[in-house]
Amino acid sequence: MNPAARLTGLLTSGALRIFLLVVALVWLTPLAGLLFSSLRSEQDNQVSGWWTALTEPRQLSFDNYSALLENSGITQALANTVLIAVPATALVVVVAALAGYAFAWLEFPGRDWIFLLVVALLVVPVQIGLLPVAELFGKLGLFGTIPGVVLFHVAYGLPFAVFLLRNYFAEIPREMLEAARLDGGNEWRIFAQLVLPLGRPAIASLAIFQFLWVWNDMLVALLFADADSQPLTVALQSEMRQFGSNIGVLAPGAFLSLVIPVIVFFAFQRHFVQGVMAGSVK
Repeated sequence: MNPAARLTGLLTSGALRIFLLVVALVWLTPLAGLLFSSLRSEQDNQVSGWWTALTEPRQLSFDNYSALLENSGITQALANTVLIAVPATALVVVVAALAGYAFAWLEFPGRDWIFLLVVALLVVPVQIGLLPVAELFGKLGLFGTIPGVVLFHVAYGLPFAVFLLRNYFAEIPREMLEAARLDGGNEWRIFAQLVLPLGRPAIASLAIFQFLWVWNDMLVALLFADADSQPLTVALQSEMRQFGSNIGVLAPGAFLSLVIPVIVFFAFQRHFVQGVMAGSVK
């Protein structure tokens, strides 16, 4: 057996599964450490490592989470994060889906040039627009508000979203769209009943990317959100600055901030994998 065939056989054997299992355990170890630290008291975290909870389960309790949820600043920040991430994700998906369909299948003057302009915006760093947009939002009364943070995320998320969905929609066979038009379907009906169902994997992938980016963002929120509209990332950073290494507050807050994106990812995992596989085939 030649070396290539031997290597192929090794990759398809149980050895690969064992290797992947080990890699998964290594990647999950920090998450497990954060979880156990969030369930231990401040005194236990100071005198021993989180792994001691595996042999002493009496250390584990939900007291830290109870205290965290009684903190009005943290609960308000969590609510602000939801109020920022959900609209910013929904608006990007809706607008990008409409624009992607228009760029892919509708004929209008300057379509290709406008699409090239959208693609060119992909290379513009977020940092370049922070100060000019902050000045504009200040004049419009949006600075320091949740709508201002949402609009910034929508504006900077749209170029990639339009590019992604346009390329995916363009792969739909033209014959399917022409058959739908011959059956009397208008553009809105074709978009809603044909294009959107076929583009569901790409839309789900986009929603995951956008939600994770907005949920975990701190740079934009630090500049555009005030104390009443700050998300969880900024609130935790403020807690760290005020109380230093207060694991009893930071660990449950960090785990709460982490577990929600993980739940969202696994909820859309099937559609995400379909989108990746479809992109690799096309």
